[in-house]
Amino acid sequence: MKLDDDFDLENEYEYDDINDEDDYVYEPDDVEDYEDDIYDRTPYGRKIPQNSSVMATAFISVSVVILLILSLVLMTNQSGKPAVSGNSVSSSYAQSVSDAEALHAENAQMSHSVDDLISGSSLTADDLTIWEDDYTESEEESVSVNESEIAEEETDHSLQTEIIHEDGSSEWVDINPYLDLNTYNFANLVYRSPLMMYYENNTRISYVGVDLSKLQDYVDFNELKSAGVDYVMLRLGQRGYQTGELSMDEYFYENLRRASEADLDVGVYFFSQAITEEEALEEAEYVISALSENEIQYPVVFYMDNVSGMECRIDDLDKMERTNIALTFMERIEEAGYIPMFYGDKEWLIQNLSLGSMIGYDIWYAEESDLPDFPYEFAMWQYTTSGRIEGISGNANLSICFIDYSVR
Repeated sequence: MKLDDDFDLENEYEYDDINDEDDYVYEPDDVEDYEDDIYDRTPYGRKIPQNSSVMATAFISVSVVILLILSLVLMTNQSGKPAVSGNSVSSSYAQSVSDAEALHAENAQMSHSVDDLISGSSLTADDLTIWEDDYTESEEESVSVNESEIAEEETDHSLQTEIIHEDGSSEWVDINPYLDLNTYNFANLVYRSPLMMYYENNTRISYVGVDLSKLQDYVDFNELKSAGVDYVMLRLGQRGYQTGELSMDEYFYENLRRASEADLDVGVYFFSQAITEEEALEEAEYVISALSENEIQYPVVFYMDNVSGMECRIDDLDKMERTNIALTFMERIEEAGYIPMFYGDKEWLIQNLSLGSMIGYDIWYAEESDLPDFPYEFAMWQYTTSGRIEGISGNANLSICFIDYSVR
C-alpha cells in the first residue's frame, strides 16, 4: 500500500485556511502576470528569488511533510470516510519515519565518505607516487644511456700513446707490451735555463750535450765547457738525399780537435739516405774510416729522416726496409768497437721503424717539450733546438743524457 493511493490532498484541503495572512488565493492563470527573470513562486503564491533555490527546496520539503501529517489527521476525523485504525496510522507513520531515518543515515554516510576522500586522508603530496616510479625508471634509463655514450667517447688511453704529426693531426697507437718502458721519474728533472738536469738522492746523474755541424759555424768549446756542457755530438758526414753521394762535414775534424782540447766528451752522428743494406754498410765503413785516427767517448748515431718539402731517396722505403738498413749500419759500428745508437722523434721511431727488431740498441729521442712523451726506454733526449748558450752565437740543439758513456 502506498500513501498516495489513499489520500487525495487536493480535494480535501483548502488553501484559504493556510493563506489567511495575505488574503491571497493562488490562481494558476496568474503565473504569467508575475513571471520575470528575477523571481519564481512557491505553490502558495509567495515570491522567492531564483538565487534562493536551495531555501525554496528546503521550504517545499518541510511543507510536504506538514501537509502529509495534517492530511492523516483530517482523514481520521472525517465521518464520511472509513475510519483508519490507530495501529495502521501508527504503523504507516513509523514506517515513514524509519524510511526517512534510513535515507538520512545513508546520506550522512555518503557525505562522511566524501569528506574522507577530500580532506580526511593522511596522505601528503610526496606519498602520491602513481607516476613517480615510471618517471624515475625512465630517468634512470636515460642517465644510463647518457653515461654509456660518454664512456664510449672517453676511450681509455692508458695502454696507448699519442703521436702528433707534422701537419698537426694526431692519433693514438697501442704501446708494445714486449718493449721495455722507461722508468724515469720526471719529477726529478730540474731545468736551469738552458740546461736540463736529472737528480737522484740530491745528486745530479745526467749530462748536458750539444749537437753541432757546420751550420753553427765557429764554436767556442771552452765557453761551452764553462757554461755546463759535458759532451758534444758532432756531425761526421752525410749521404745526399737526392744524389746519394757520401760527404764529410766541413767542420768535423776541426770541431773534434777543439772539443777534445776543451776536455769535452765527443760522440758523432751520420745522416743516412741509404736505400739498401749495402748502402748502409757503405755508410758504416765511411764512419769507421773517418774515426780511425781519432778517439771518441760517446756513441756513433744512425740518423735517417725525410727532408721536409723535398723528395728524398728514402721516401719509398717501408718500415722493415728502413729497420734493416739501420740494423746493418749499427751492427757494423758495434763490430768496430763503437757504441751504436739511433735517433728520431716519436713519429719516426714508432711508425717508421720496427722497435721490436731493434732491442738492445740505445735511442736518442727528439722532442721539444718540458717533459718527454715517449713510453719506451731511451738514453738521450734532445729537448730543444732553439737554446741559447755561451760559446754558440745562434740557436743551440741541447740534449740531456742519462748514461755516462765516458766510462763504458
